[in-house]
Amino acid sequence: SSIMSLSEVEVQSARGAWEKIYVDAEDNGTTVLVRMFTEHPDTKSYFTHFKGMDSAEEMKQSDQVRGHGKKVFNAINDMVQHLDNSEAFLGIVTPLGKKHATQLKIDPKNFRIICDIILQLMEEKFGGDCKASFEKVTNEICTHLNNIYKEEGW
Repeated sequence: SSIMSLSEVEVQSARGAWEKIYVDAEDNGTTVLVRMFTEHPDTKSYFTHFKGMDSAEEMKQSDQVRGHGKKVFNAINDMVQHLDNSEAFLGIVTPLGKKHATQLKIDPKNFRIICDIILQLMEEKFGGDCKASFEKVTNEICTHLNNIYKEEGW
């Protein structure tokens, strides 16, 4: 039972696209975060230990940035594995959304920023088809996260 607007074929091709970038989860996750922090410096304010870092080089070397990059990629990977099981998918997205909304108080627009940077990186590394295959997935993730935020009163 899929809550997703994704067909079985789309789920398979999204998984194929994701696998390519997930192979190097830590490096690619780090690249995505470093881009977010450099292109959208306000996003750094949520991470107290990244605040003092100004150069992309410094961020790339940071164990905390690397660790969080990998964490983001692992979370998305869990979601990608459950695209065809809405209950399991929501079981991952819901607590993640609640935590970011209530405890961490992260502006939900940052999820879209991260997703867009992931799509950009996919296109650079693996071409437009790869990006296109994954675009619907990022839309689903962001839609569900935004719904959870609304439920939490954002």
